[in-house]
Amino acid sequence: MTIVPITSPDLDASEVSWFAALCSDDYQFLGVPDGELRSSWGHCSDIVKTAEAQGFRNILCPSSYQVGQDTLSFVAGCAPITDRINLLAAVRCGEMQPIMLARTVATLDHMLEGRLTINIISSDFPGQTEPSPFRYQRSREVVEILKQAWTRDEINHEGEVYQFEGLTTDPVRPYQSGGPLLYFGGYSPDALDLCGEHCDVYLMWPETVEALQGRMCAVNEVAERYDRTLDYGLRSHVIVRDTEAEAREYADYIISKLDEAQGEAIRNRALDAKSLGVSHQSKNRDDADEYGYIEPHMWTGVGRARSGCGAAIVGSTDQVLTKLEAYHAMGIRSFILSGYPHIDEADHFGTRVLPQVKTCSLPHAYGRVPAAVPETPLGVGTRR
Repeated sequence: MTIVPITSPDLDASEVSWFAALCSDDYQFLGVPDGELRSSWGHCSDIVKTAEAQGFRNILCPSSYQVGQDTLSFVAGCAPITDRINLLAAVRCGEMQPIMLARTVATLDHMLEGRLTINIISSDFPGQTEPSPFRYQRSREVVEILKQAWTRDEINHEGEVYQFEGLTTDPVRPYQSGGPLLYFGGYSPDALDLCGEHCDVYLMWPETVEALQGRMCAVNEVAERYDRTLDYGLRSHVIVRDTEAEAREYADYIISKLDEAQGEAIRNRALDAKSLGVSHQSKNRDDADEYGYIEPHMWTGVGRARSGCGAAIVGSTDQVLTKLEAYHAMGIRSFILSGYPHIDEADHFGTRVLPQVKTCSLPHAYGRVPAAVPETPLGVGTRR
């Protein structure tokens, strides 16, 4: 029995995803920049190709104002070099005019033939700070406009931030029926309300099992007010080796050269560095034992040199697999994993754990991806 009602209660598979380090986030030693692991097109596209070869079903492409790749440009570049893995593109709402964003999303969805998923982001923009309620109102309106674009013949929206009337949706029709799935992570009441009403997968950062269960209950309470259910996801780092001792030794190894001042500088440069979710990750480190563990096999050391997701599942193959199975039983259907360096750890997880996990593509599980090219203006529909 899952912790709360979910959209996919009978789904016996998990969407197991990897992470494309687009925002200067790949290291051999955390906090020590390595020119061979920079966020170039060559290196980041190699991460995507490795993840696809290993059998990961999706890959998160993050967004930030740091040296690295622009998310949507990168996703477009990945279309011709992949054919199976989905792309989870982080979209910072308000960065692009909503109608033009809808056209961009439709273009990408057709290029990927239904392999596009969207991570809705509401962080500040570089150089400006806005009140949280405004940011989430803007995000809400962007999502509402996108949903009209994907499901109606016209876009008509009268909001606090955006106003549109009588716009045809022909240029913005996506490949997928109903549009790409919307993944979302946030902790504030405004965030939960947006997710509960409009999004499909609520993403959580690592915490204790008890804390994750409480978070799922809080989100579900909001979703129920809109007569909806959600699926749930966990974004976590992972270190898996043949034995627990080897995994813990490697965890110590990757922070062995960390300068705490440099780690703090890295944490603070992210656009979400002051968010409520980041503060929870910081509290995890405060509550951890002397070795950095908040519960068996959950290590908080990554957060010493990284904003956002700051903990890793650490253990042997069987231990990591058991932890993922327990999360699945709770109702978690999506796992977005990563490790340092990203290509090496994708290989470790891909060869040890992934063959023992039944995986799926959530857009396919939701019935979003058509069996043939859809009758849209960018597909095989009538050209007007």
